[in-house]
Amino acid sequence: MHSFRTVILTLIVALFVTCLAGIAFIYSGWFNVSARWQDGPLVKWVLVTTRERSLDVRKDKVKVPDNLDDPAVAMAGLKDFRRMCVICHRAPGLSPSELSRGLNPPPPNFAHLKEDDVDPPEYFLIIRNGIRMTAMPAWGVTHSDAKIWSMVGFLRKLPDMTAAQFKSLNEKAGPVKTEDEEGHAD
Repeated sequence: MHSFRTVILTLIVALFVTCLAGIAFIYSGWFNVSARWQDGPLVKWVLVTTRERSLDVRKDKVKVPDNLDDPAVAMAGLKDFRRMCVICHRAPGLSPSELSRGLNPPPPNFAHLKEDDVDPPEYFLIIRNGIRMTAMPAWGVTHSDAKIWSMVGFLRKLPDMTAAQFKSLNEKAGPVKTEDEEGHAD
């Protein structure tokens, strides 16, 4: 009985000391939150692994629509992609923007997507819900699931797209409309 009390007391003291150390760490200002600061391998591993596991746990519950290969769906996705995504994620034929070069972690450059990179349920979750502390907004706050799926449909086309094909599609889609011009209120 005496050793059980010792174990419990030791655990309580260890928890208390850990909490104090965490609070001291937070208030010390030691951790640099600057976007110019590059995380070390341990911090990077924690953040990437946490993100990947979070998506893996949730993406199995996402039902992918049957119409993602419909060219009209991809064209609708292109229109939102140009207005909302291309400034950070780029596209074939576009070099990194000033904005994308200043983000940490850097956004994936969609000009370099591979076919296996586009996992529809994962991309849907990322576009819809965003990712904290990455500058990736939660577009599901302002856009319907159908609009988000159209962006995923477009992203599925990007891995095989050349710069000339992107430019042609971009021209076919017409001028980029602002949010006010499109009247977004989904």
